[in-house]
Amino acid sequence: MRCLVFMLLGVLAACASPGSLEKGDKGGLVSVKVDETALSEAYAPRRLALLVGVSQFQDAQWRDLRYSSKDAEDLAAALRDPARGHFDQVRVLTRPEETTRAAILGALRQLKQEASRPDDVVVVYFSAHGTLARDSKGELKRYLVTADAAYRAIPQTALSMDVLKAEFDQLPSRRRLMVLATCHSGSGKSLLPRELEAELAGIKAGFYARPIEESSRASMVFAACDWGETAREDEGLKNDIYTHFLIDGLNGAADRNIDGAVTATEAHDYARRRTYAFTEGRQRPSAEILEVGADPVVLSGRIDRTGRPELFSYNPRLDGFTLKVDGETRTELPGGAAVTPGRRTVELTKGDDILIREVVDISAGERLPLERLLTQAFPHRSLALMGGMFSFVDARSRNELLPAAPELAVVLRLEERPLPDLSLLFDVSGSRGHRSLQLTPGNSVPFIYTSLSLGAAVPYTWRWQRLSLYAGPRVAALLLQRSFQTEAFTGAQQYFTVSPGVVGGVVWRLNERLELTSQLQMMVTYVVVDGRGQAVGFTGGWAGMGYRF
Repeated sequence: MRCLVFMLLGVLAACASPGSLEKGDKGGLVSVKVDETALSEAYAPRRLALLVGVSQFQDAQWRDLRYSSKDAEDLAAALRDPARGHFDQVRVLTRPEETTRAAILGALRQLKQEASRPDDVVVVYFSAHGTLARDSKGELKRYLVTADAAYRAIPQTALSMDVLKAEFDQLPSRRRLMVLATCHSGSGKSLLPRELEAELAGIKAGFYARPIEESSRASMVFAACDWGETAREDEGLKNDIYTHFLIDGLNGAADRNIDGAVTATEAHDYARRRTYAFTEGRQRPSAEILEVGADPVVLSGRIDRTGRPELFSYNPRLDGFTLKVDGETRTELPGGAAVTPGRRTVELTKGDDILIREVVDISAGERLPLERLLTQAFPHRSLALMGGMFSFVDARSRNELLPAAPELAVVLRLEERPLPDLSLLFDVSGSRGHRSLQLTPGNSVPFIYTSLSLGAAVPYTWRWQRLSLYAGPRVAALLLQRSFQTEAFTGAQQYFTVSPGVVGGVVWRLNERLELTSQLQMMVTYVVVDGRGQAVGFTGGWAGMGYRF
């Protein structure tokens, strides 16, 4: 047997040997030499940019912009520079025929074909007028004014921000950045039709409360100003103000953690601070970033050393909070700051209120999202003891089944489960006591009742500092039992049902552990009374104290 094994191994070795093949023979292995450098370059992620500057317009109602084309060209020079951006491909569109709606959409779709890998770095930049108009459904929408946009036909001729965002989201790259050097406020790099200006004059400031765009997945959207503010060009800088400081940051000034590279968030934070100071607070660039993690978009330089640790947040919930490290103010959120490695006391404050104060050990090269400190500082589980009332909605059910009755409840709430902004809610409530049915005027029948309810819900949660509101679907099982002790009837009746409904609640956090909470639920069920089935609604309202753990 051993000899047979050695013979088989010898045959296989002979077949596999390249030297054993004669011309015309089939089979065997062929030796192939692969250049490792060439192979690595072939599969290396690419760096691509599409930069659009719209300065001239066919419709005379749109005033020409002085520096939009120059903005795009100046940014292109920084991205092409081997010592700075070292991008593989930078395409610039500035001529009137290149900046029409169709031409821009065509360029975006071509970029989608070229940036075909998830790890490609893609930058899309626009410097142009912005405007607002109502679409065919009457909804107020934002538009980028292209070279062929007609002032009196904006929805049909300009480039909708919704369409632009949809094209951007379809890019295969997970390392993508869109920069919007435009605004929709009606001044600066924006122009609104007069009738729309009059309409907006009567709208409260809430219309302008949100940042200019939202981001999706691992994309970033930077805007030259916050929603409702004005993006400005400057004669002295000869650029859009935000774009000028963004390019300045790519020269190395924005490398806050000193690792040799300038990432997208570093460049934006640098430009945001400089723009805010230059305009004396009138222009505040905004950012929408999701799943930023370790910022994957390097705009300039190369990471050649371990950088200083960074603390950061771009979560809208923390907008306006101040980041302090070891008692020293470092930055206003959204944004980030580099710190010295070691044990640091981190605070998030707004005015005299301190949201969190945590001591953290942070090492070189680490990027710590401030949301993680919030998760650690504030437990996301709560157990509440509550009391309230239980009642059927309609008068007939209250008369024939059970009048309104008090009950006790225990509620377990698991926040951020199964997804951020969602919660899992479980409750158990029960009641026992004496009640009477009013069958006829002046004629009541006493009975003893027992009720038990088990509920589960997945509500959505809105949070404003200490206050939280939640609402969502709920399902509950209800067991109701009645015992009669009368001359006419002695015995027990029992009802069991599983019912759909909705739940809503309010939570006011007193401190790190204690909270006041109230909850209201409305359910619909089907019961049988005296052989007759009927759909009824029942509701419960509770209030009490919760403990977070």
